[in-house]
Amino acid sequence: MRILLAPDSFKECLSASAVCEALTQGIRAVLPDAEITSVPMADGGEGTLEALLAVEHAETRRCEATDPVGRKINSSFAWLPDTRTAFIETAAACGLELLTKMERNPLVTSTRGAGELFREALTLSADRIVLTIGGSATVDGGTGVGRALGYQFLDGNGNELPEGGGSLAQLAKIVPPENQPWQGRKIIVACDVDNPLLGKRGASAVFGPQKGATRAQVDELDAALANFATRLRSDLNLDVADLPGAGAAGGMGAGLMAMFGAKLVPGVDVIMDVIGLRRKMKGSDLVISGEGRTDFQTAYGKVCVGVAKLAAERRIPCVVLSGAVKGDLSELYDLGITAVFSISPGPRTLEQAFGNAPRDLAVAAENVMRLIGDGKIK
Repeated sequence: MRILLAPDSFKECLSASAVCEALTQGIRAVLPDAEITSVPMADGGEGTLEALLAVEHAETRRCEATDPVGRKINSSFAWLPDTRTAFIETAAACGLELLTKMERNPLVTSTRGAGELFREALTLSADRIVLTIGGSATVDGGTGVGRALGYQFLDGNGNELPEGGGSLAQLAKIVPPENQPWQGRKIIVACDVDNPLLGKRGASAVFGPQKGATRAQVDELDAALANFATRLRSDLNLDVADLPGAGAAGGMGAGLMAMFGAKLVPGVDVIMDVIGLRRKMKGSDLVISGEGRTDFQTAYGKVCVGVAKLAAERRIPCVVLSGAVKGDLSELYDLGITAVFSISPGPRTLEQAFGNAPRDLAVAAENVMRLIGDGKIK
């Protein structure tokens, strides 16, 4: 029996590698001789750097960066010298996990640290720079990245605005830097959502509450981003507000497209390509993926669907084990997922679910394997 494990991390609970370890334990309880290949996955958010650094010849490049509230931290990105490609997990410098819940306020949090990693990657003479932008603590439209690379964001009096998304309501002028070392490089943004910048599906409405925004702040940030979109159109000659993915990472998708000419692509596709998932899946009898929560958002570029589509092309069953399952899953089945199971044995607090996640994953994997006979799902 050849089984491929390709889960995402369980956000703020288990890394993708830890998920693979728990799944392996459950599988071995039923099929001790199974041939198991573990491929920790990511879609551009939390855990992306870990997945990329598992690639052969990948190197860790360390760099001091600024966290979302202005503290200096030690951060890093992945460098693939064979292809002269830098992979920057922006969450490593501006991610939610860097802040306590009390510190989360997207009116003031900044993506400057991600820009500092970007700036450091440019010194390597990279031919291609890939920024994965999931999991940010920000709704600043990527202006922090721009600041780190020399962009100025001015108010009506010509003064530099404070960092964060709230100040964009007063933005009157965007001034590009004279020196633009990213010109001639291929800048790719890997994101896991297709949301536009504004409105009910926009950066503020959908992602603002996850980053600490109150209802009133969501409306304030949406208005600020609308002004930002106006300035991008007038000062940088690019209308990106309605483009799919513009709202990713608090509008970072829009800012990176307009300021750096970046191309947005599905994050999971980038990761699958770099780590060689197609090659590693070849010959598998079963694929198991997983994520912290499976719901309507899973269909929009998340790891489990990316993995399942690849498995479906090869007619390999793909089972998803999730920390929580909510809503109608019929669309996921149409996208290649064979079955979805919650690992929770019953009602639990979030703290209990996090504490028991490794054991629950192992038990769920064991139960799935009890459906396996001679290598085919019964």
